[in-house]
Amino acid sequence: METSRRTVIAAAAAAGLTAATIGTAHAAGGSKPVRELFGKLADGTKIHRWSLANGGTRLKVLSYGGIVQSLEIPDRHGRYRNVSLGFDNIDDYVARTPYFGALIGRYGNRIGKGQFTLDGTSHQLSVNDGVNSLHGGTKGFDKRVWDVEGFTSGSDVGLVLHYTSIDGEMGYPGTLRAKVTYTLTRNGDWRIDYEATTDKATVVNLTSHVYWNLAGEGSGSIYDHELEIAASRYTPVDSGLIPTGELAKVAGTPFDFRRTKTVGRDIRVAHQQLLYGKGIDHNWVLDKGITAKPEPVATLRDPSSGRTLTIASNEPGLQFYSGNFLDGTLVGTGGHIYRQGDALCLETQHFPDSPNQPSFPSTVLRPGQTYRTSTVHSFGA
Repeated sequence: METSRRTVIAAAAAAGLTAATIGTAHAAGGSKPVRELFGKLADGTKIHRWSLANGGTRLKVLSYGGIVQSLEIPDRHGRYRNVSLGFDNIDDYVARTPYFGALIGRYGNRIGKGQFTLDGTSHQLSVNDGVNSLHGGTKGFDKRVWDVEGFTSGSDVGLVLHYTSIDGEMGYPGTLRAKVTYTLTRNGDWRIDYEATTDKATVVNLTSHVYWNLAGEGSGSIYDHELEIAASRYTPVDSGLIPTGELAKVAGTPFDFRRTKTVGRDIRVAHQQLLYGKGIDHNWVLDKGITAKPEPVATLRDPSSGRTLTIASNEPGLQFYSGNFLDGTLVGTGGHIYRQGDALCLETQHFPDSPNQPSFPSTVLRPGQTYRTSTVHSFGA
C-alpha cells in the first residue's frame, strides 16, 4: 500500500496538486477530524458529519447510524472519486436508505422468524424482512444517533463511536454497550474495530454495510469489477434467504470466487440460489476461520480506474451482496439514479441465523466477556 500511495502522490505532484489538496499528510499523521452540521431529525436532533483524511483516503461519517456518507480514493492517475453509495441529505437516510454505509447491529444479517432461544429463554425480535429480522430490526444501530469523538494518534486519525442499546431494545436481551473505532492510517487504510459488553447473555454480530463501486458512485454497474474471495464453502439459503445449515462447496457453482473473476460472469446462471436472492446475497465461509488478527479475505478491482480494495478481517464469514434490490427509485450523492448491480457489499461477519444454527460459530456474548472484531480496508490503484 505504501508504494502505491507514493505513486499516487507523485502523479498528483506532476499534475500540480499539493499534498493538502489530495488529502495526504504522512509527516503530520493526517488532518484532524472536522465536524459540521449535516441536518436535523424530525424531533430536532442535530446530525453531524465528520470529515477526516490520511494517506490519500478521505472519509466522511455521520453521527446518524455511524454512516459512511462518502469515501474518496484516487485512481491510477491520482483522480479522486467517491466509491461508496449514499445520499446528500439526512431525510433520505431516515426515510429510504437500504443501509447505505451504515453500522449494523445488534445482529448483522438475518435471524429466521425473528426468534431465538438462549439459555432456555425464547426471544422474539423486531421483524422487518417478511417474517424474519434483518440487521437488528425496524430500528437497528443504523437508525440510532451515536456519540462521536474525533482523535489523532501518532500517524493515525479517526473517530470513536459509542451507543448503548438498552435491555429489550428490538427484542434483544441485555444492555449492550457498543464502541466502534474508525481509523485512517498513514497508508490510507480504513480500519474498523468493534467492541461490545453486556450485562445479560445476548447475541451480537456487528458489521459495516458500505456499498462499493470502485469506478465511482453513480457510474453504473459493478458487474465488470474483478473479485476474489478466499472461501471454499458458502451457506445456501431457503426462499426467505435464511441459511439451511449446510456448508456447501463453491466448486462448480456461480459462487466460486477462489480465483479472480468478474462479478457479472455467472450472475445470470440459472441456479436456484441466485433465483432466491435475485442475484448474490450469500455468506461465504472463509477458509481461514476465526483468527486472532485480521487476515486477507477478499480483493476487489475495477479495471477501468485501476482502483483496488483488499479486505482483511478476523471474522469467519463474508456476506457478498450484489446490489440486487437497487431498483431505480433512489438518487445518490452525485445526482444519479441507483439501479440493480450499481454497487456491491462485502460485509465481514459471523454467519446469518447463527443463534438458530448450533453448528455455526457462536454469536453469544455473556457478562464479563468483551466482543471484539476488526476489519481493515486497504486501497490501491
